[in-house]
Amino acid sequence: MENLTMFERFTRSLQRKEVDKIPVCSVTQTGTMELMEMTGTSWPKAFTDPDEMAALAMAGYEIAGLEGVRYPFSSPDIPQAFGCAYSTGTKHSPPHQTDFPCKSLNDVDDVVIPDNLYESPGIKSMIETTDILRKKIDEKGYELPLIAGILGPASFASCIAGVNNFLLWSVKEPDALQKLINLGGEVCAEYANVLYDHGADSVVIIDSESGPDLFPPPLFKPMFLPVYKKITNTMKGLNILHMCGDATLILEPIAKSGFLGVSLEEKVHMDYASQVIGNDICLIGNVSAADDLLLHAPDFVKASAKKCIEDGTRILAPGCGIAPYTPLENIKAFVAARDEYYSEKDLL
Repeated sequence: MENLTMFERFTRSLQRKEVDKIPVCSVTQTGTMELMEMTGTSWPKAFTDPDEMAALAMAGYEIAGLEGVRYPFSSPDIPQAFGCAYSTGTKHSPPHQTDFPCKSLNDVDDVVIPDNLYESPGIKSMIETTDILRKKIDEKGYELPLIAGILGPASFASCIAGVNNFLLWSVKEPDALQKLINLGGEVCAEYANVLYDHGADSVVIIDSESGPDLFPPPLFKPMFLPVYKKITNTMKGLNILHMCGDATLILEPIAKSGFLGVSLEEKVHMDYASQVIGNDICLIGNVSAADDLLLHAPDFVKASAKKCIEDGTRILAPGCGIAPYTPLENIKAFVAARDEYYSEKDLL
């Protein structure tokens, strides 16, 4: 097969078509201390300032070599628009939630989509960043995917109701929780389409709260699968589901959700996932971000990446967001491992 562009490689991989070599990128956050220093950007400003967010996102490709531009570096934009409170974050860590609006069942009916949703500061910043990145990528002639990340329906419901209510209502008040989940699905599908309209190529729905590490696995199919199918039927561009934690018990329904790809943490064995659902959905991942990429030497990173390819990933990526103190040389080794793998197998 002729050499593909990075955009073609990414798109064809999500569509489970033949590629010259699998993409190597991140569909989760890419901001690191070294990239901030090299670009003159910094957290927490790059969490919300469109120019700084765009500059740091571009560095993932221009400096680290990842075959895609992924943004943002935290995702409080939707919850904040619905009344959730967050810290501003720090130079070293993203914002964390400090309060939520839906403290009792009586509050559920008051949760509605605001008329000015796209004028809320976080969402407006995301849209402006999308515009900036689209322009930069096009002007520089980069043929690579622009990848946005937003929270999904489970994450939305957990933020709006608080984690304790989210878990308690899943068993005792499922109708109330389902209302929040459905509303979250409606919001993230509509928001994703706005981002596509502004130039995003792919939108990653981050929805780890629906996974077995937090949510009862028997409830995944009745409470989330119909919502996921509705979301994916509505989304106008390439779509991915990201699931932190061990999603092994729900791999089969995930593959029937309508998402083109699923990004899995390293707790899921890629070889097993490949055998179970590898023909039904594009597997993405899953080199450990918190261990391999952050703590080990480049040669170790390369070995982990090559094993991940051998085990069946279709897009080589970190299993979760890249840790801020990840050495740049490790990210470059991660990227280099893909070409080394194909060279060693005499496949290039």
